Amino acid sequence: MSNFILLADTAEAGSPTGSWIMIIVQVAILGLLLYFMLIRPQKKQQKQLDAMLSTLAIGDSVLTTGGFYGVVIDVMEDVVIVEFGNNKNCRIPMKKSAIVELEKPDAEKNAK
Repeated sequence: MSNFILLADTAEAGSPTGSWIMIIVQVAILGLLLYFMLIRPQKKQQKQLDAMLSTLAIGDSVLTTGGFYGVVIDVMEDVVIVEFGNNKNCRIPMKKSAIVELEKPDAEKNAK
């Protein structure tokens, strides 16, 4: 704390470069804080989502961004065909990015 007071005293003593250095240091600290609190967690979450979508296979149960549960029928490059409900005629193509959660059918067997 005494170092901060000492730096503040030297900035007030008439050194115009001292005040600019303090402003630059504060902006740098704010930038680092924003990076570690906003940008880095978002990138980590995006990596997890990409890893999950890369393991997407036929027969997996999925939850979409709209809140619908379904089973994957076909997987293409960017599009997935999902079957909803007990009606076998309700098959909807959607983008992979619309999938929020993924549950493998093998996970149910291992849990029992």
